[in-house]
Amino acid sequence: MNWIKLILAALFETGWVIGLAHADSAVEWLITLVSVTCSFYLLLNATKYLPVGTAYSIFVGLGATLVTVVDVAVYEVPLGWQKVLLITILILGVIGLKLATEEETV
Repeated sequence: MNWIKLILAALFETGWVIGLAHADSAVEWLITLVSVTCSFYLLLNATKYLPVGTAYSIFVGLGATLVTVVDVAVYEVPLGWQKVLLITILILGVIGLKLATEEETV
């Protein structure tokens, strides 16, 4: 359940990062604010039960990957081989951290 909270936190992170870059109206800024709040609430809640370093690395890694994917898919930002390579390395690192982390049972 804590890993799901962490993934949801990364999804909300994607929302607020995109919101900071593209929000133009009061409603969009409100959605961005809600995304920030939900993102950090879920992250802080998950880190009560998961190792902080691992959780934060996964949070940032997934968020950065998702923001890049949205930039390419929605905002037509070019995707070069360098970005693909670096995202692949980032994802492999996130998977490695997850596999190397023992979850405490509470």
